[in-house]
Amino acid sequence: MSVLEEAGELRRLWGGFWASRVLLTANNYRIFDYLIKPQSANTIAKKLKTNLRATEILLDALTGIGLLKKNKGRYANAPIAAKFLVRGSAYYHGDILRHADSLWQNWSELDKAIKTGKPIRKAHDHEAFIMGMHNIASLKVKSVIKALGLRGAKTALDLGGGPGTYSIEMAKKGIDVTLFDRPETVKIARRVVKKEGIKNINFIEGDFLHDNIGKGYDLIFASQILHSLSEKDNLYLLKKCKRALNKRGRMVIQEFHLLKDRAHPPQGALFSVNMLINTDGGRSYSTDEMKNWLSKTGFKKIEEKLIAEAVIIQALNP
Repeated sequence: MSVLEEAGELRRLWGGFWASRVLLTANNYRIFDYLIKPQSANTIAKKLKTNLRATEILLDALTGIGLLKKNKGRYANAPIAAKFLVRGSAYYHGDILRHADSLWQNWSELDKAIKTGKPIRKAHDHEAFIMGMHNIASLKVKSVIKALGLRGAKTALDLGGGPGTYSIEMAKKGIDVTLFDRPETVKIARRVVKKEGIKNINFIEGDFLHDNIGKGYDLIFASQILHSLSEKDNLYLLKKCKRALNKRGRMVIQEFHLLKDRAHPPQGALFSVNMLINTDGGRSYSTDEMKNWLSKTGFKKIEEKLIAEAVIIQALNP
């Protein structure tokens, strides 16, 4: 690789936020909803009540990064935008983009977080966060639930269940599911579950570190919650889960896949920075670390399986 090529690789890293900001701003203005059919920059500017010159520059940038198509001065969604960025589409990802936008200010103060080791305390859009989790989970929920192998499970706890994406899929398999999360999150989950017409899901509101999570479960599913906690709190929570499980019940964890070096794959390492900025003690943990916690807690038959960028770890309560 030549020096110019190396510099280009570096530029793609330091300039990555340009494309990110263009995408997030376009999502904030719901530009993709207006471009199901080709439109001129002037038409879009009038609909959005934005400056024409600025709107045209933004639309050209969106075209350049592959989100729009441009033909004879008119813009329309490229296939990827039509699939993920138009409200009402089956694979809609606009909520997770709104969540990313709410994280923007926190990330801009990473220097401060590195110096102090403390999170950046700024208000965020909670609904965008929870529904953003629904955007992401909806793509893989069937694959994840299939990997769990639910045979024999009659009761399940979806711990920190968020919007209820996984609860709904388990309930469709005939399992009586309890979704546990904070009150503001359960409010959103109830709405999502009601829309699906699912009846066999119960809800518990609370803080899973401090409140009763129930008992008598054949399966406890903890998806993407351990990364928000410290190692000490995770060990405490896993012990609590073990007490809540029936004998021969299973503990299932879903988290970012991270190797022993905590640096690869890079998505997990970068997400760890997100946890540094936004939580008191969280970070991404390696698969080996989480398996070790399960072993320390007394779980047996600990197994792992990779699905996309995530790892599914299952363990038996003997």
